[in-house]
Amino acid sequence: MSVLAVPLNAQVLQALAEEPRSLVDLRRAAGSPPQTTMRGHLRALTEAGIVARRRQPEFPGSVDLELAKPGRDLLAVSRVLGGWLLQAPDGPLQLGTPAAKSAVKALVDGWSSGIVRVLAAKPHALTELSRVITNLSYPSLERRLGAMRLAGLIEPCPGNGRGTPHRVTDWLRLAIGPLAIAARWERQHLPGQTAPIRRLDVESAFLLVLPLLSPPSEQSGECRLAVEMRTPEGELRLAGVMARVRDGEVSCVARLQGNATAWVSGSAAAWLRAVLEDDKHGLETGGDCDLALALLDGFHGELRRARQRA
Repeated sequence: MSVLAVPLNAQVLQALAEEPRSLVDLRRAAGSPPQTTMRGHLRALTEAGIVARRRQPEFPGSVDLELAKPGRDLLAVSRVLGGWLLQAPDGPLQLGTPAAKSAVKALVDGWSSGIVRVLAAKPHALTELSRVITNLSYPSLERRLGAMRLAGLIEPCPGNGRGTPHRVTDWLRLAIGPLAIAARWERQHLPGQTAPIRRLDVESAFLLVLPLLSPPSEQSGECRLAVEMRTPEGELRLAGVMARVRDGEVSCVARLQGNATAWVSGSAAAWLRAVLEDDKHGLETGGDCDLALALLDGFHGELRRARQRA
């Protein structure tokens, strides 16, 4: 997502989506940036396997640039990300613009720092965040929170204590679409360079998306949603949430303990296949399977709508 947010990268991908191009033609199609800037971006895209160089046998020394398989797959990520940006609360944002870059950077920074995880659970003021997130300085947290608020990812809400609490917006919840498809792209095409999915990532995803779901009103109960993870030592650990379904609404808490009437578990890859492709074969369900399947179908439906908005 950070790659796509860079305006020049987005322009290069869009130009090469139409046809392979020479460096001169590609530079012209991308708005004629400085040659050194263009070469630097192309070098990074080539090293990531997104762009490939194809020599023309009829013209020795001549090279065309084209999208490799990872680059063509990245176009699907760009479409979903672009569709999400068009729903920005203060008006549509176009992928490849400075405003879109700022919004995506605020999302990525908020996700990687754990701010999204904390605020998705419940509203917090800056001083409360600083007590929970201890690996960032107070000024750094303040900058990231300010960027997220400016982008429309979070909003102030009433509170009883000192400071102004902030909560996630519906637009931030909808970011689960581009986040999920980008996570799958990374694991398919850059497995050696991609950090493992963390417990915080799992909890953040569930906490964001579950309130968006509207299961059938006749469904009720507690469903444990767990992702199987391996420690560096190979030990199996579980991360996830307990979802409570009542009267067509879903709430959740970031814990796995407690009595559950249904449960779903599986690897991160299996969860991504289930929510993106509706392929549930890699997941194990138990208890009230109708409840478990209703939540899984809700996940998939939300991600399907994200693609349709693209």
